Amino acid sequence: MVKKFPAQHFLNRELGQLEFNRRVLAQAENAGVPLLERLKYLCIVSSNLDEFFEIRVAGLKEQINLTGIPAGPDDMDAHQTLKLVREQAHQLITRQYQILNDDILPALDQQGIRFLRRTLWNDAQRAWIREFFFNEVMPVLTPIGLDPSHPFPRVLNKSLNFTVELQGKDAFGRNTAKAIVQAPRVLPRTIQLPPEISGCAHGFVFLSSILHAHVGELFSGMEVLSCHQFRVTRNSNLFVDDEEVKNLRISLQGELPHRHFGNAVRLEITDNCSPQMAEFLLQQFELEPNDLYRVNGPVNLVRLMGIPDKVARDDLKFPAFSPGVPGVLQKKGADMFKVIRKGDVLLHHPFQSFKPIIDFIQQASTDPSVVAIKQTVYRTGVDSALMDALIEATRLGKEVTVVVELLARFDEEANINWARKLEEVGAHVVYGVVGHKTHAKMLMVVRREDGKLRRYVHLGTGNYHPRTARLYTDFGLFTANEEVCADANEVFGQLTSLGKARKLNHLWQSPFSLHSETMRAIQNETKLAQAGKRAHIIAKMNALLEPEIIMALYEASKAGVKVDLIVRGVCALRPGVPGLSENIRVRSVVGRFLEHTRIFYFRNNLKHDVYLASADWMDRNFFRRIEVCFPVLDKKLKKRVIEEGLKVYLQDNCLAWDMDADGHYRRKTPRRAALKNSQTMLLQELAGQPVKQG
Repeated sequence: MVKKFPAQHFLNRELGQLEFNRRVLAQAENAGVPLLERLKYLCIVSSNLDEFFEIRVAGLKEQINLTGIPAGPDDMDAHQTLKLVREQAHQLITRQYQILNDDILPALDQQGIRFLRRTLWNDAQRAWIREFFFNEVMPVLTPIGLDPSHPFPRVLNKSLNFTVELQGKDAFGRNTAKAIVQAPRVLPRTIQLPPEISGCAHGFVFLSSILHAHVGELFSGMEVLSCHQFRVTRNSNLFVDDEEVKNLRISLQGELPHRHFGNAVRLEITDNCSPQMAEFLLQQFELEPNDLYRVNGPVNLVRLMGIPDKVARDDLKFPAFSPGVPGVLQKKGADMFKVIRKGDVLLHHPFQSFKPIIDFIQQASTDPSVVAIKQTVYRTGVDSALMDALIEATRLGKEVTVVVELLARFDEEANINWARKLEEVGAHVVYGVVGHKTHAKMLMVVRREDGKLRRYVHLGTGNYHPRTARLYTDFGLFTANEEVCADANEVFGQLTSLGKARKLNHLWQSPFSLHSETMRAIQNETKLAQAGKRAHIIAKMNALLEPEIIMALYEASKAGVKVDLIVRGVCALRPGVPGLSENIRVRSVVGRFLEHTRIFYFRNNLKHDVYLASADWMDRNFFRRIEVCFPVLDKKLKKRVIEEGLKVYLQDNCLAWDMDADGHYRRKTPRRAALKNSQTMLLQELAGQPVKQG
């Protein structure tokens, strides 16, 4: 039986996600952020909203169709939530395009970075673009005239398309009034012109502008009455029946192609598209008028994400930095095993380098004393030095076991490919436990030393992905602690074998002990406060949604426990409610790097317990995933985590937003106090070179 909690104590998840995107959009508005980075933030909002519609809005529509789905903890059903989501999403997207057109594009223009408008092309530009169209664009286009033998085509999820209204008869005497032109994915969405043609240092033209200008060439002898961009977003949830599946990889490979053609959930068109054409498109995709989003500009701002990489203007970007390396690892060619035997090693990404993790696995792959390597893979990228090292280790005869999570959203194809490559060289590849995503970040090396086998383990809060390790904040811990290594080995055993879960020495694990241990730790602080002792909880995560945890935090607050929550994204808890949560403070930090670290601190009568985890405080992480939460046992490293991972964020007055009881956020604004930008402070302290404050 599902427990029922007071609905007024909870905020809505979907609306919370839109609130998060408002905070990201505020970075695009912030004149203190470098100009090309502001453009990136604008694109990030579009990318976030794409996934929001593909997953969350699609889920709401599924709930409405199924009926009988119970409301969430906030007691809002899918109909109510979808109505509010549509209203707020329209407002957010309208504001996004206002910032683009009124602020960012004019500012870029002043810096010699120009998007050439079709109506303002000069003769030289028009000639260059015309040649580009005939040489590079037209040969790969397939315009489709709509008639009984040419029905409305299947439109790929998030692809760029054009609807064309025509007048006249074609070569066969047909009066075809409408046509669809699909922009192939092989074509770039922005094209850079030579400076001597563009008249500026960096001149770009949109593919959509090129197609608009030359669409008549595709319909010889007919008059083009109108041409408009459109883009449809589809349901991208994958369905794999846990009970029926016999081979997860084969089932998933069969399901992936359908993601491109799921049910439509959103239609984007340009704001000058006629009402008749908009209604026609809505009918084709079986959408309601509220699912229509008219935009003043390109229908897909994500296409602008690559612009900063094409513009050599370091003054318009965040200052470059070199990730630092802990002193014990700075010696070139340092023996990772020797270093870890001497004591645990903590890495704080991206301020410190991800390279020691690559070095660790590369050394393990060629070390004759290493007999086995085990690793979990959730997201690792298309190109991965870690995966290459595992393949090499297998070729050299080591026992390599890789737990690949095939259902890592939007990385399924990359993971399937790695699984196949690993299997081809003889590695043991397993897909975890059907029905439970393997989200734990674990790497274990078994080495023969002095006639005995010894384990070395790396545990992390983030993925084994070198690229995102430059963009996401995460902690990673190397240890040779025998009890922690035994725990990791036990979890690997659960993932690859069969049997009952045994009690672990130090790790809290989902779906078995993480929830109960977290509840126990919160309730322990509550008891200490009730006994008149000072009690404090600090927790940093991406999302806080699980109702029992939230209710336990309310009880802790009522008992006098000081609770500081640093929640980057969605938080369903209401802070600062008199008599309920007046001792709870919630803040979100949005800056240059994506805050991804999960840290849980419990004062515990001066024991200062510190845990790092792969899991957020969400239902799925506690009950439907394989997660690990691990303690930091070394006192010096524990102090580092508290200082670098928690205190610096609680002191931030540049990137932090404080949340009120209604789920709204207010940005911290420094007055007379000195600027305290948490991410900049950490770069200055940990990275290889200083950066400017601010």
